[in-house]
Amino acid sequence: MLTDDGKHLYVSWDEYHMLIERLALKVSNSGWDFDQILCLARGGMRPGDVLSRVFDKPLAIMSTSSYRAEAGTIQGRLDMAKYITMPKGELAGRVLLVDDLADSGVTLRAVVDRLRSMPSIAELRSAVIWVKGVSSYTPDYFVETLPSSPWIHQPFEEYDNLRPDKLAKKFVV
Repeated sequence: MLTDDGKHLYVSWDEYHMLIERLALKVSNSGWDFDQILCLARGGMRPGDVLSRVFDKPLAIMSTSSYRAEAGTIQGRLDMAKYITMPKGELAGRVLLVDDLADSGVTLRAVVDRLRSMPSIAELRSAVIWVKGVSSYTPDYFVETLPSSPWIHQPFEEYDNLRPDKLAKKFVV
C-alpha cells in the first residue's frame, strides 16, 4: 500500500508472494520457452526461487550490489560478481534474468549488457516485480509500474537490522 506522500510503498509477505505469482503468469502467458533462470542476489533470489520451482527450470545466481549506506538505502558503485553460481554446466541457451525491481535501471542494464556478450546465451529476457518511473531500463516482463518511484519497503527488510542478539530475545521464555 502506498503512503499518502507517494514516497513509500509498504509490501506485506502475502502481497509480495502474490506479485511473484503474477510475474510467473506474465512470463507463462507470453509463451516464451526458456532453459534457465538467472537471479540477481539479493533482491532477485526470492522471485528467482519461486519462478525456478513454478517453471521447473535450473536456477543460477549472480551477486550484484549497489545499495550499501544507510541500511541499504543509498546507492553507490555497482559491484558485479565475476562468476555465476550454477549447480552444473554453464549459463547457456534461452535465459530469463530475474530481479525484484528496476530501480534506476543501472544494475539491470549492466548485467544485460554483460550477458548479451556471452556467446553461449542464445536469447535473454528480463523479469521484475516493479519498474520505477525513473528507471532507464524496462524489462521484458514486470507486474507493476511505479511512476512516483517510491522507496519499496519489502517484507524481508525487517532482517536488515536484526542481529543474533536481538533475534535471541524473541525466543526467551
